[in-house]
Amino acid sequence: MTDKNFKLKLKGKTCVFVDWANVYRWKDHLKKEIDIKKLFRFLKTYKEIKEVRFYFGKDVGVKKSINFLKLVKEIGYILIEKEVKYLRVYDDNGIDFVNKRKCDFDLEIGLDSMELVDNYDAFIFFSGDGDYATLYERLIKKKKQIIVVYTYGCLGKEIWEMKKGIFKVAIKKFGFDFYKKMTPTEVGARLK
Repeated sequence: MTDKNFKLKLKGKTCVFVDWANVYRWKDHLKKEIDIKKLFRFLKTYKEIKEVRFYFGKDVGVKKSINFLKLVKEIGYILIEKEVKYLRVYDDNGIDFVNKRKCDFDLEIGLDSMELVDNYDAFIFFSGDGDYATLYERLIKKKKQIIVVYTYGCLGKEIWEMKKGIFKVAIKKFGFDFYKKMTPTEVGARLK
């Protein structure tokens, strides 16, 4: 259920971390994609938010990747990027090799959070990744407000089970339209 009046209650200076590889995959559950321009505009409606950091891999030599990262910076995000690696793994049938894109930012987000811990009162993480549970626990011990934004079906068990010091917000509760408009053909392709 969407609450059009939903508003985050931030406890002072806030830093936002967008783990884009994680957020981008939400489209499979939401049946729509997040529009990074609308998301940034939404976040900047909060006077407490001072930094919005965007973590994503760069496919060197791939024009679409380079243009996307350029757009991220133009919008106003603080872009943290690194080169994408490709791993040769077996396909789902276990017969043929395929190249799998790999570019996690768990370590960078964790280290950046701890480096910024004295500068902020609150941290918002756009990621349902269960690997961040230890980071959240450490930030909570430092009396920081932790907000985790996720979508249903994309929240790690470790985060779901956390009860104290963390506020979990399903993206649909925002009641704000920061989705890309998709054609019926695109929506149908996503359902396949």
